[in-house]
Amino acid sequence: MKMLKPIFVCLMILSSTSLFSQVKFEAKVSKKKLGINERLRIDFEMDKDGDNFNPPSFKNFAVIGGPNTSVSNSWVGGKRSYKKTYTYFLAPKKRGRFTIKQATIEIEGNIYKTIPVTVEVTAAVSKPKDGNNADYVASENVHLVAEVSKTKPYLNEPITVVYKLYVHPSTGVSNWREIDNPRYNDFWSQNIPVKAIKAETGTFKGEEYRYVVLKRVVLYPQKIGKLDIEPLSLDITVEVPTNRRDLFGSRIMTQVHKVVSAGSRTINVKPLPEAGKPSDFTGAVGDFDFNVSASKSQLDASESLQVKVEVSGKGNLKLFELPELTLPSSLEVYEPEKNDKIRTPLSGMQGTKSESYTVVPQYKGKYPIPSISFSYFDLNSKTYRRLNSDEIVIDVLDGPLNGSNSNTSSNTSTKQAVTLKGDQFAFIKTSTNFTSIKPKYFFKTTTFWALLLTPFLAIPIAIVVRRKKAERDADVHGNRIRKADRLAKKYLGEAKKALGKKEAFYIALEKALHNYLKAKLAIETSEMSKDKIKTLLSDRSVEQDVVGEFISLLESCELARYTPTTNVTMQQDYSRSADAISAIDRQIR
Repeated sequence: MKMLKPIFVCLMILSSTSLFSQVKFEAKVSKKKLGINERLRIDFEMDKDGDNFNPPSFKNFAVIGGPNTSVSNSWVGGKRSYKKTYTYFLAPKKRGRFTIKQATIEIEGNIYKTIPVTVEVTAAVSKPKDGNNADYVASENVHLVAEVSKTKPYLNEPITVVYKLYVHPSTGVSNWREIDNPRYNDFWSQNIPVKAIKAETGTFKGEEYRYVVLKRVVLYPQKIGKLDIEPLSLDITVEVPTNRRDLFGSRIMTQVHKVVSAGSRTINVKPLPEAGKPSDFTGAVGDFDFNVSASKSQLDASESLQVKVEVSGKGNLKLFELPELTLPSSLEVYEPEKNDKIRTPLSGMQGTKSESYTVVPQYKGKYPIPSISFSYFDLNSKTYRRLNSDEIVIDVLDGPLNGSNSNTSSNTSTKQAVTLKGDQFAFIKTSTNFTSIKPKYFFKTTTFWALLLTPFLAIPIAIVVRRKKAERDADVHGNRIRKADRLAKKYLGEAKKALGKKEAFYIALEKALHNYLKAKLAIETSEMSKDKIKTLLSDRSVEQDVVGEFISLLESCELARYTPTTNVTMQQDYSRSADAISAIDRQIR
């Protein structure tokens, strides 16, 4: 026990030192797989300054550059951040899997080591990859991926497509826009809005990447066989590190514009089985409940009741028809009122689909509403299921008897009850409209005196109108406002007609904004960059807030055509555009 006590104390001291020192010392490589004719960059990073740095032996590699040392100091929120980096550039000597061993450094009297890194060297690539070329680095470090939930679905079975943009930690993306949006031919599609762009950590081809979810879509295939999902293409601005550094030792970034595509995906859609398919099957696929209900079971003739046919559950609710209700001929039935409460999350459509029939009995008696059936294909059991409703009996307590149950003659037995309407009978008139046979003279009539006096009354009115017009013409500021409002309405006329039609509205709105700029600034559409618009409007004495609002509207037009938008949002964008054009026209010099 006496021997163990000093050892235990030493272990406690060592563990306390490691807990409170919190030193980060690690090795990072530019890639874990490269051709023998490529180059590898390795960075040894630490968050505290140290001495006696010893790199590994770099066996099986030739050092062609380095060590390059950089130091970065920064203060964020009153806290100091420090980073020191030793960088080497290596060339592999042969093919194989090699391990770069540990580097060591002494920090505050303690020795720290990096974790060994394994790198695979393959045969020479056909086009040597230049790690110093910004375009190449951007193409290697940014990837757009379409993740499909199922590649062999049944007809009308939901599948999800999630578009993720993977970005290597050494690079960044500062801007992106869609340049080619998939049309999803032969699919019923529903975009699922991405509420917030949030960066997450994931793995791409075995390497650690950051990624964001840009777009989510639910698809229901409408044809069997091989169907292609068109690729999504983006124009992105990539921030790529260079070999240059600023005064604080941080790498200087350069911007590169790249077009990335998710690539086309092929889906093999399976047909629904023919074996066991019910005769009343209308294409429903999913998991459903079926119900037929009546608002009343007892009532008098000429009163009305509601009979509802409802399907609820999860599946392609918008893509099939409900079974029709069959009623006795003595019950008058009106066209059903459809009421769908369906939402579409990422897992597919779910909710209720119903049709409500208004039924009016004409005669006294009991009338059964026979059972009806609803069939669907169950994706869980891969079989067809048939659901049947219960029989409903409608008891009409008071009213005329049906002709078949009365003792009236055969002629009256075929007559139906007459429904009285207000316009079926012409009632006896109680007033006359006689015309006098005596001649009427125009002289001294009301019309005569009115025409005689009108010119005298018009003179003071004309004087008042003329004065008002002179006052209005003198109001320069007010005239500019009214002119600006008329100009806004003129350019936004087509956009107003397209309200409620998302794509047509935003195309017309963007065209109106461009046409206004062409008229006011004398520039062509091809010259309309956002920076140039800002410069021209600022030079013409337009306030910065108004310029910013106008640029924001142009960006909204570019993005809104590819994202879900409500009618309220379209109305708001229309009002904002009218206000912006009016404001610019009042301020522009």
